[in-house]
Amino acid sequence: MLLFYIRHGDPIYDPDSLTPLGQEQARALAKRLLLCKIDRVYSSPSTRARMTAEPFCQLTRKEMTICDWADEGLAGRDFFLHTEEGHGWCFQIPAMVQRFNTPAIRNLGDRWYEHPDLQAFTFAAGIRRVNEAVDNFLLTLGLRHDRENSRFEVVGESPERVALFAHQGFGMLFFSSLLNLPYPFFCTHFDLGHSSMSVVNFERQGDYIYPKVLQLSNDSHLYREGLLTGYQNEIWF
Repeated sequence: MLLFYIRHGDPIYDPDSLTPLGQEQARALAKRLLLCKIDRVYSSPSTRARMTAEPFCQLTRKEMTICDWADEGLAGRDFFLHTEEGHGWCFQIPAMVQRFNTPAIRNLGDRWYEHPDLQAFTFAAGIRRVNEAVDNFLLTLGLRHDRENSRFEVVGESPERVALFAHQGFGMLFFSSLLNLPYPFFCTHFDLGHSSMSVVNFERQGDYIYPKVLQLSNDSHLYREGLLTGYQNEIWF
């Protein structure tokens, strides 16, 4: 199985929507996804995620399944901070990024949120909720997550290709959960651009599946359509 994780296009956060550029990005993405032969389409309930998925669904007449657990606002309850050190996602606050990368926290691995410096936050509850949601989602696709051994067991028939349209902030949690990588490590060293496509391969190796990221934050569809490529409308390349 191939899992395509797609961040929404250039957004308007209030009211929740896409900018004209974001709508162009969504149309460009739809053309690219046509080549990928997607079997199922899932989306966060947010308008900006659904608007990004809609051009592809219209081209293919595929139904969109809404995943409430992928909502950015739900993830933000525990990971979007309002502190004296800063306001925003924890991976956007310099003091928190520095803290996340200290040896004391990194050496705790999957139990990073137990560090005394992080006890005032609700990270632990947020990680448990995301892990449960991600595991339940993959179970509906015929894959049981064996977290102790960082692998998946095949327990049912899986679709060949699945697309999930969602967000940056939630995406940091989704990938760290899926790949069994500690969240502080993933969210401070990787990122997702507007309308970007990331691809994870769930190919069986022996009796188990060890998911492998084939692409992260690919925006070649923008280049193909003559749109600017880059990051967050800040860095162009």
